[in-house]
This record gives sequence, structure tokens and C-alpha cells, in this order.
Amino acid sequence: MMKRCLDIVISGTALVLLSPVYAVVAYKVKKNLGSPVLFRQQRPGLHGQPFEMIKFRTMKDAVDAQGHPLPDSERLTAFGKMLRATSLDELPELWNVLKGEMSIVGPRPLLMEYLPLYNAEQAKRHDVRPGITGYAQVNGRNAISWDKKFQLDTWYIEHQSLWLDFKIMLKTVKKVISKDDIHAEGEVTMSKFTGNHQQDQN
Repeated sequence: MMKRCLDIVISGTALVLLSPVYAVVAYKVKKNLGSPVLFRQQRPGLHGQPFEMIKFRTMKDAVDAQGHPLPDSERLTAFGKMLRATSLDELPELWNVLKGEMSIVGPRPLLMEYLPLYNAEQAKRHDVRPGITGYAQVNGRNAISWDKKFQLDTWYIEHQSLWLDFKIMLKTVKKVISKDDIHAEGEVTMSKFTGNHQQDQN
């Protein structure tokens, strides 16, 4: 209950104080990438229930001759990279927090298609609300393996506290300023999770 109250206070206050930033970023997104300004996608929330997560758009609409979207590396512009590096693209998620679909701190909401791929341990990440930032984000973000990311998510769930949340929020600010671990080497976005093939072979 205390965590939820803090989520409401922090997200509500931030939405008001950062409204000029929202306006500037929205204008820049429309100017550089066109409409729509917001990227909307269904993600699994608490207990795996879907919700519509919103972010500022970072990629242009570019398709090949068959109408299929081009690879992320070709659709992600320099402007989009800047938004991701500074985490400005995540700001609209504060609205998801205010609505109770997300928390300020928690495991990052991934794709709906990953749900059937998790093992029992990895599925624990849905025992809490997903977060704008999380323990995995301040301990490697996109530069660590899926296995390590899930281990960190599980550790957070088993040790969560308000004090830990505050430490994660402070570390998040440091990570954003230093722009660390934005993506793995040779990747512009996080590689796709395809299941626990390594574990299945053991």
C-alpha cells in the first residue's frame, strides 16, 4: 500500500512538473519522426494481465518492398537514439504508473509473446507490477544477457523494500546521466528472447 501511494505521489508530481519537457519532446518527435508522437503497445502487467504501455516514439516507419518493417538498426534515427540514451522516451509511462498499471520500480514490462517462454522462476517477474526502472536496469540494463536480467528481476522480487526502491531510483538517475548500458555490443536494441534453449539441453 505504501509503495502504491508513493507511486501515485511521484508520478502525479512528475507529470505536472515535467509537462514543459513533455511538450518539447512531443514537438521534436513530430518534427523528426512524424505522427503518431506516442508509441503504444500491449505489455504484460501484474499477473501477466495485458495493458497498453505508452512511450514517445523513437523509430521511423520504414518498410521493405514487401511491406515488412525494416530492421531496428535502419529505423532507429540519431534523434531516436538520443531519446533512448536519455530515457526521455520513457516519460509517458508515468501515466501508466498513475493509472496503476505500472510502478516506478519493478521488472521492465517485456513483450506479450514472451509469456509462454518463461520458466517458473522467470515467471515470478509478474508477481509485482512492472516498473519504469528496475534492479536489472541499474545492474546492466540492455548490456547483460536475458538469463542475468531474469535473475536480477527475481532477486528484486524476493528482496523488495521501499529502501531498495529508493536506491534503485537514485542509481537510475546516475545511469541516465552517464548513459551506461543502453544496449549490448553490436546491437541497437535488446536482442529478442527466444526461450531457455540452454537450460532445455541440460
